[in-house]
Amino acid sequence: MSETQTPALQYRLDGPEDAPVLILGPSLGTTWHMWDRQVPELSKQWRIFRFDLPGHGGAPAYPAGSVAELSNRLLATLDGLGVHRFGYAGCALGGAVGIELALRHPERLASLGLIAASPRFGTADEFRQRGVIVRTNGLDPIARTSPERWFTGGFAAAQPAITEWAVQMVRTTDPGCYIAACEALAAFDVRAELGRVGVPTLVLVGSDDQVTGPAEARTLVAGIPDARLAVVPGASHLVPVEQPAAVTDLLVRHFSSAWQPAYDSTTGQMAISAAPVKPALTVPSQVGPVAEIAPAVAQPEATGRPDPFDTGLKVRREVLGDAHVDRALASADEFSGDFQELITRYAWGEVWNRPGLDRRSRSCVTLTALVAGGHLEELAFHTRAALRNGLTPVEIKEVLLQAAVYCGVPAANSAFKVAQQVIREETTPEE
Repeated sequence: MSETQTPALQYRLDGPEDAPVLILGPSLGTTWHMWDRQVPELSKQWRIFRFDLPGHGGAPAYPAGSVAELSNRLLATLDGLGVHRFGYAGCALGGAVGIELALRHPERLASLGLIAASPRFGTADEFRQRGVIVRTNGLDPIARTSPERWFTGGFAAAQPAITEWAVQMVRTTDPGCYIAACEALAAFDVRAELGRVGVPTLVLVGSDDQVTGPAEARTLVAGIPDARLAVVPGASHLVPVEQPAAVTDLLVRHFSSAWQPAYDSTTGQMAISAAPVKPALTVPSQVGPVAEIAPAVAQPEATGRPDPFDTGLKVRREVLGDAHVDRALASADEFSGDFQELITRYAWGEVWNRPGLDRRSRSCVTLTALVAGGHLEELAFHTRAALRNGLTPVEIKEVLLQAAVYCGVPAANSAFKVAQQVIREETTPEE
């Protein structure tokens, strides 16, 4: 495959060839089969397009490190099929792709369904930590805990075959593609942009979802103009699997009544038709009213060269983690505040952000320098950073062995003790 060619996604089509296209996007760790029980009903009205994420379900393992890249691959696949306009429903990471399409390619999107989705999925630290676990231990620890994240306890106990299917889906995923998808979710944050989503939107969530639950759903509804909320009782994160009939009914009602007309290619304008009557989507009493979310504050337009402090703070957080940076900044006072600003602006905004070395290489150099200088406290958090930057424990060991030759055995002996403890803490899966 050419390096400049956008890799196509693995896909499946069901339903009448001349029907409008409706895309169903999967969650991280799943395959298009998570939508199997929606397809018979949806395919009566729509041409159903399902796709697998890279490295999932036997799909080619071309990792995609951002939601934007996943969206571009999806559009390239659709372009190859001659599909220009479509409705889209996506679950979790699949929902993030839907938001990205609505923000960057609104002319392609006719209607949107966001299921178990969020404008920001947890914290960047959580997903980068998951990447460290997978890189060190493989996908088995993630697979074993998937049912408790995806399903209610009652459903998992009553449906052992589906529970085992979920575990096997994760186990058969390509680890590199899974890690890249975690990086994509870590970087995804569109909270300030929700007001620009201009297509009819249904936000659907399971009442018992502990991953992206009703609180995240209310954030989406408050931010997206005229979005509607549907809460499905007795369902967790993979609500299309756990409550298939309810999800199917909600999707049929939404996409049947809320399908935005296409742009006129000759005028660049959109035909305006009478607003369809939106279905009354009930919200169970146990879920409170939609929260009032303050509108995002508009950011001033940047002029000239960006201040390296802003970039430095972003890179520093990506490498060291939010918790570490928050502690460092919180402890700064009048005496040390200027130093924190100095290292953020120049160490992180300038040097760590230079294109000449990737972050893995910079971590190798940094670990060696810290061993040579005997800076064991900084060695600890830069060992964590090295794991987040993609080094494996074996590679860190090799760096320290190399340092033993050129920096001295006593220095390396101390370094091994520090690094060993950090690696144990960071790579031991939670039970």
